[in-house]
Amino acid sequence: MFLQNQTVNLSLRDYKTIALSILGGALEVYDFIIFVFLSVTIADVFFPPSVPEWIRLLQSMAIFSVGYLARPFGGIVIAHFSDKIGRKHMFNCTVLFMAMPCLLIGFLPGYAQIGIWAPLLLLVARLIQGAALGGEVPNAWVFVSEHTPPERRGYALGLLQAGLTLGYMFAALTTTLITSHYSDGEIRQWAWRIPFVVGGIFGFISVWLRRWLSETPVFLELKQHRQLAKQMPLKTVFQEHRSAAIPAAILTAMLASAVIMAIVVTPIALQKYYGLSPSATFEMSCIAILFLNIGCVIAGKVTDWIGPWRSVILYSILLALGTTLLTWSLNHSLQTLMICYIIAGLCSGIISAVPAVIVRLFPSAIKVTGISLIYNISYSICSSVMPLALLALLHYHRWGMAVFAWVMMAIGLITVMMFRHIRTYNA
Repeated sequence: MFLQNQTVNLSLRDYKTIALSILGGALEVYDFIIFVFLSVTIADVFFPPSVPEWIRLLQSMAIFSVGYLARPFGGIVIAHFSDKIGRKHMFNCTVLFMAMPCLLIGFLPGYAQIGIWAPLLLLVARLIQGAALGGEVPNAWVFVSEHTPPERRGYALGLLQAGLTLGYMFAALTTTLITSHYSDGEIRQWAWRIPFVVGGIFGFISVWLRRWLSETPVFLELKQHRQLAKQMPLKTVFQEHRSAAIPAAILTAMLASAVIMAIVVTPIALQKYYGLSPSATFEMSCIAILFLNIGCVIAGKVTDWIGPWRSVILYSILLALGTTLLTWSLNHSLQTLMICYIIAGLCSGIISAVPAVIVRLFPSAIKVTGISLIYNISYSICSSVMPLALLALLHYHRWGMAVFAWVMMAIGLITVMMFRHIRTYNA
C-alpha cells in the first residue's frame, strides 16, 4: 500500500529519548561549528603575529578541517564499542568527548603566552571533537530508531534531524550576540572564549541529563539472545554487507548537499555575489534554518506515510525545485528572496528521508558500525569538496547551484531505482 499503518503513536518516553538525543546532538554541532564563525579571531590568537593575516586564517581553517578528517576514525572506534557493549554508554561518551575539548579551547592560552604549544593543543582539541562528532550522528540515528516503533521511525528521525540543525543556528546566534556586545579589541582579548566555555558547560549538563536514558530494547534483546557480533563489526560489514555501502554513501551525499547548499553556500553567495549585508544575510539564514527544521519534521511524517524510498524520490525532486526557485529569486526583491529561501528550506526534507533509509540497510548487530563507516567517509568528502565546487559554479554562472541540485536529484532517483529492492532490516 502507498500509505503506511498509522495506528501506533510515540509514547512520552519516546519523546523524552528524542529530546535528550536532540539536546546532545545540537550541542555537539554547536561546539564543532562555533570554531568556523570565530576563525578570524582564533587565527589572531593562536598563530604568530609575524605571519601574514591570510596565512594565519588558512592555518586556522586547516585546524578546523582536521576535525572532519578525524570523523571517520572516531566514528568507527565509537561505533565498534556501541555495537559490542551498548548504544547508551557510547552515546554518553560522544557528548563528553565534545564538551571537554570545547571547554579546553575556551581556557587555552594563546600564542603570546605559550608559543607553538597553543596551535598544537588547539589541533589536539579539534581532533577529539571531530572524532566525537563522527560517533554522535550515527549513534543518535540508531539510538532513536531502536527506541521508537517502526511505524513512527521516520517522524522520530525527522525530529532528531531538525534538532541537529539547530546547532548551526545556536552557533550563529551566539556569535552575533558576542560581536554586537563587545568591541573588536575585547573579542580578540577574551570575549571570543565565551561561546566555547558556554558550549562546554552545556555539554557537561547534557552528559548528566543523558544518564536518564535507557539502553535500546533492540540491543538488550541481542544481548539476551547472545546475538551480538562475534567478530569485529567492521570486518562483518566488509565481508557481508558491501552491497549496502553504495546506496548509503550516495544517500549521505544527498543529505550533505542539502545541508551545504542551504546553510553553508547560500549565505556566502548572498554576501559575495549579490551584495547583501552580513546582518541581512544572518537574519535570512536563521529564518531559513527554522523552516528547514520544520521541513525536516514534515518530511519525517511523510516518510512514515509513504515509506522511506518513496520519500527519497519525493524530496530529491523537491530539493531541485526549491533550489531552482531560490536561485531565480536572487535577482529579485529581498521579500521575494526571503519567501523563496523559506520554501527552499521546507523542500530540504531529504535531510530526514535519508536516515530513515540508511538505518534499515544494516542488521542490528553491526548497525552503528555500518552506518558510521559509510556516513562519516561520505560526509567528510562532501564537506571538503562541495562548498568549493558550488562557490566555483556560482562564480561562473548564477544558475550553478540549481544545476548542481538537478544533478543530485538525478543521482538520487537512479539510486532508488537501483537499490530500492536491496535487503533491509526493520529492527
